[in-house]
Amino acid sequence: MPIARLARRTTLLLAAGALLLTGCGGQGTTTTRDSASGAGSGSGAEARSGAAGYPRTVTNCGQKVRIDAPPERAVSLNQGTTEIMLSLGLGDRMAGTATWTDPLPKGLEKENAEVERLADNNPSFEKVLDTEPDFVASSFESTLGKGGVATRAQFGKLGVPTYVSPSDCAKDNSGDTDGSRATPLTMEDIYGEIRDLARVFDVEERGATLVRSLKERMNKAVAGIDTKKAAETTFLYWFANSEAPYMGGCCGAPGIITRTVGAKNVFDSTHDEWPQINWETVADRNPDFLVIGDLSRRSETAETAAKKIEFLETNPATRNMDAVKHRRYVRLSGQAMNPSIRTVEGVERVAAALRAYAPAA
Repeated sequence: MPIARLARRTTLLLAAGALLLTGCGGQGTTTTRDSASGAGSGSGAEARSGAAGYPRTVTNCGQKVRIDAPPERAVSLNQGTTEIMLSLGLGDRMAGTATWTDPLPKGLEKENAEVERLADNNPSFEKVLDTEPDFVASSFESTLGKGGVATRAQFGKLGVPTYVSPSDCAKDNSGDTDGSRATPLTMEDIYGEIRDLARVFDVEERGATLVRSLKERMNKAVAGIDTKKAAETTFLYWFANSEAPYMGGCCGAPGIITRTVGAKNVFDSTHDEWPQINWETVADRNPDFLVIGDLSRRSETAETAAKKIEFLETNPATRNMDAVKHRRYVRLSGQAMNPSIRTVEGVERVAAALRAYAPAA
């Protein structure tokens, strides 16, 4: 290990130990911090400052995040941010990834194989610090909050800048649920995240190219849809769990998909991101299509599409639903059902199902 990196690793681990001894960043620890970013001085990032166009500041979730140089050892704590970084060609600048729900889309597997997977779910704070990160990104506030990997303040006191997907901090995450949205999410929120990360890494042109590509796919997906038929067609989005199922509310990624194709979500009256709804209520709504998550993780019941379909076709409350009897299922990755670049994949598949749908007269 180079001496400079060894020194940085030692500094991070010693500082982390001090944080833990003082109650995870309580009043017992003080660090000289940049007024704009909260980044600690003497962090190693300063040694790399001076790159053209740096330092630069990104406004993120109400915080000013100062980046002293293009990150070279970034850690992504959720698959959504990982896929953006890989799509921007940043695999060689990533020191670790974590929290996976799905296989990667084709084209990203090879680059991702060169990046260390720290954990299938949340890694420990120490495991992240062991990679000597110079930038840490997350798709969810809960990952970089109390009860997650560590708080943004904890990383900030070690001089490590952090970033949270704007699509998540745009909702109210104060309760015990997956959050609630007063304002519907749009693809512009996701495009904004791409532009932010491209700016952090000084690859703005790659970011612009990726956004153009996603917009082109969105336009192609909805071209020629029968708008009258779409307006009369209903969808339900089931992410996971068979006992107390998580269904898509009005305003997250399922909302983007449904509004884009011009259809209706049978639970668009709730602003909760993923409300848990009983099967009798689901059967009563009797949607035309069931959009079901096909996840590879193992943290809930009925994660895979196969398990979900088996449940739907055998459960007394659901087996007589029209969508079940006619097997009108749309299988989506978990990433497509969360705000991410793969929400576009969700639009494509739901639009394709809608085109092929011929409701009974």
